[in-house]
Amino acid sequence: MTYWSLDLETGGLDARRDAVLAVGMVPVRLGAVQLGQAYTSLVRPRENEAIQEDSIRAHQLVPSEVRRAPLPEAVVAEIDERLRDGALLVHSSGIDVPFLKRLYRTSRQRWPDPPVVDTVNLLWSLQQRQRFQDPDGTAMPVLHLGQARERLGLPPHLAHDALSDAVATAELFLVLASRLGAKTLRDLR
Repeated sequence: MTYWSLDLETGGLDARRDAVLAVGMVPVRLGAVQLGQAYTSLVRPRENEAIQEDSIRAHQLVPSEVRRAPLPEAVVAEIDERLRDGALLVHSSGIDVPFLKRLYRTSRQRWPDPPVVDTVNLLWSLQQRQRFQDPDGTAMPVLHLGQARERLGLPPHLAHDALSDAVATAELFLVLASRLGAKTLRDLR
């Protein structure tokens, strides 16, 4: 099974109106992140899509930078080619998946409905397992990508860059899958 770790940089948090500005993807195969097969691209926003000031401060992508980026249809074609080869791996599917589905819809592409593995859900699963082993433990899982990585012994990464976040998610996934003893897609969902 190939897990395509994907991250989007967006113009805000509202998938109904905010733009997708960048995408980063990297495959995880046979327990390894395949950096040589990574894909990253800026995405040209459509005229009716917003870019909020808070998002510009977070990821430093300004409107003039994405104005000449590839059209969403071209980016969706690249994403689609990869997603047809396995599962979608994200950190917080509640954010990335609605944006991705809208990107497909506005590009007039059919959503491939891949299996989705969410590292946030895996963090919750790990916390539940730890509570089972230590019923008096009350610690809540840390769900922020950088903080979760730090807690699990992974090095810092460049946040708010689509490819860097996709790689960071892939590495976190490998640690979580190992700690959960997950061997198959079914073990991860």
